[in-house]
Parts: sequence; structure tokens; C-alpha cells
Amino acid sequence: MKEHTIWIEKYRPKTFEDMKGQEATVNRIQALVKKQNLPHLLFTGPAGVGKTTLANVVAKELFGDSWRANFLELNASDERGIDVVRHKVKDFARTRGMGDIPFKIIYLDESDALTKEAQQALRRTMENYTNNCRFILAANYSSKIIDPIQSRCAVFRFKPLDKEQVYELIDVIAEKESLNVGEEAKDALFQISMGDCRKLENTMQSCASLNATITAEMVFDVSSFAKPAELKTVLTLAREGKFEQARSEMLSVMLKYGLSGIDMIKQIQQEIWNLDLDDKKKVDLIDKCGEIEFRLVEGSDEFIQLEALLAKIMVA
Repeated sequence: MKEHTIWIEKYRPKTFEDMKGQEATVNRIQALVKKQNLPHLLFTGPAGVGKTTLANVVAKELFGDSWRANFLELNASDERGIDVVRHKVKDFARTRGMGDIPFKIIYLDESDALTKEAQQALRRTMENYTNNCRFILAANYSSKIIDPIQSRCAVFRFKPLDKEQVYELIDVIAEKESLNVGEEAKDALFQISMGDCRKLENTMQSCASLNATITAEMVFDVSSFAKPAELKTVLTLAREGKFEQARSEMLSVMLKYGLSGIDMIKQIQQEIWNLDLDDKKKVDLIDKCGEIEFRLVEGSDEFIQLEALLAKIMVA
């Protein structure tokens, strides 16, 4: 019978030993779990690097088979108001945990999406129910969490997986799924994922549905990510003063991969570092990318802004 499991769940680590990357963080958390003396925790870092997975592993290691009864997971992006903190969290926090562990765990994902008022309410709840409840908060940006909450938590910072760890994960999945992934394809997978496990696994699953041999071309096509060589052609044409050709090539790349202006500017920004320019000019162009990205977010016309960037490169 054909399996229909989504790979991000199929390959989600179940134990501390399965975790890829974050070695120092995982070791410190594992030590706290062994002592069964957990403070409130704050996990910060980009998406897809293991924050939710580690919270689940902590619950499983602490509570064993009864972990679901002792673990409440909420997503603050969906439920960001003060009423959620007052009702759902308090109702769960009021009762004692099942088993030998004297506390339960509340995991609040994307807690930087909580309003300031909800965070103030959460702070009081954390204080009132410390005896029988521990909080694990996850946030992409710790700066959006108010200081009184940060001071009540042990803060752990997660970082994207490095190239070696991403390659290890690719090899594990390729072996289990009987896939053939060459070095070029691995490099392409690393470029599009930038250390995000979730994006990596989703891309690999999409490619595997097309062919058991994954190529770099397939990776870029599936992930709507322009090949670096194609972007370099656009930038080189602009540098050589061939503005019309550069603009035409940029438009065809955008249409070929279905890229938005924001996607394009982010990918061009990465490719600028590979141009044969002195560092000061590279920095000027990166500064211009930042300015244009802001304008696009504010609603400016993407083609005019991208043409402005090509004009800036031509002048440089």
C-alpha cells in the first residue's frame, strides 16, 4: 500500500539523539530534563530549525506515554488575544499533572505574535501557576517578547543548520526513500533551504514525487528559486551597461520561476556578494536592495523598483 505521510512529520526527531544541529542547546535541555527541574523556557530562532520539535521531545522524555495529557500546544498566531491567555492557558494551568512529574507543560508557538496586553496577562499567569505548570515559549524574534517575560525564562537561541548538517539530513532521507541525490542537487537543496529543515524536507518530497533521481534543476524548479547562474547573467549584463538585455533577462527569469518582486530582490541580494566588484560597491548595492525591499513591502510597483536596482548596478 502506498504511503501518504508528509515528510516533515515522518522525519521529525523523536528523541534528543535524533536532533540535528543545536548541539549545545539540546545538551543543556537534556540535562534539565534528567533532573526533572525545568524552568520556563524561551526558544528563539528562525523557522524550521527545531523549536517545536524540541518542545515535543521534552514532553515525551518527561511524561512518557502520558505526554499528551500533560502538554498543551497553542499557536499564538491563531490565538493571539488576551482571552486565550486568560481562559485556555489558565484552565490547563490550574490542574495538576498526571504521573510523577509535579508540573505540566504549556507550549506557546509564535509567541512573538501575542499582543503586548496578552503578554502582560501571560506574565501574571506564569507567576501564579509556577508550582504546577512550566511554559515553553517559541519566537522567531526575541525582541518582540516583553522584558518581564524574557527575565522569567531560560533563553535558548536556535540557528539554521549548517551545510554539513543539511547534507547529513539529505543523506538520511535519500537512503530511506531510495533516492539518488548528487552533489549539485545537495548544494541546490542547501541554497534554497538555508538551513531550514522543514523547507528542505518539503522540497525533497516534491522532487521525489517527480523522479527518484533529484537534480539541481529540479530543485530550483520545484522551489520557485532562480538558478544563481541565471541571476548572475542578469547582474553581469547590467554591469556591462546592457540595460535592455538585463531587464529582459530579469523578466524572463521572474516568469519562468513565478517569482514575486520580493523573491527576486532577496535572491539578487545573495548573488551580489559573488560579483566581481570591490567590497564598498557591494555594500552600496546591498544597501539599495534593503531600500527597494522596504518599498516593495510598502506597495511600490515591483518592476519599476527592480529596474531601479539594475540602473544602480549599471552605475556601480
